[in-house]
Amino acid sequence: MAQEIERKFLVDAQAWNSTEKPAGAVFRQGYLVTDPQKTIRVRLTPGKAFLTIKGLTTGVTRPEFEYEIPVTEATELLNRFAVTELSKTRYTLPFAGKIWEVDVFSGTNTGLIVAEIELDSEDEVFALPGWVTLEVTGDARYYNANLALHPYTLWSQDLSS
Repeated sequence: MAQEIERKFLVDAQAWNSTEKPAGAVFRQGYLVTDPQKTIRVRLTPGKAFLTIKGLTTGVTRPEFEYEIPVTEATELLNRFAVTELSKTRYTLPFAGKIWEVDVFSGTNTGLIVAEIELDSEDEVFALPGWVTLEVTGDARYYNANLALHPYTLWSQDLSS
């Protein structure tokens, strides 16, 4: 079975903004299903599109099936069937032998920056870049499907009180 082993971290905006990085890619991401047991997502990236099905997360692992689909079909699926969407700019950076994906969210999730690292095993040891702060792997508020339904700007002010 295909699976994803992933950990998520918040990113310090000031440290991130002063970090040298490659150009980012703008993603349009919509959800056809946003059930806690499974999500079905369509993602549009510059020149490519993907249909992704993810199952329930156990620990830091979950089943994941991803298929490249034609851009025109992805656009139509998003326009006709997405129940919710989000947009973000993704930056991909190598660090200490691993690849980090950093998502700078826009729209109703502006202000949120999340870094993800995919691992080969749940107990894999890895180094943290200086711009990484708090781990939010198990915090459902930071799942992309939940951010599309309950945007960061609507609840983040509660974090500072």
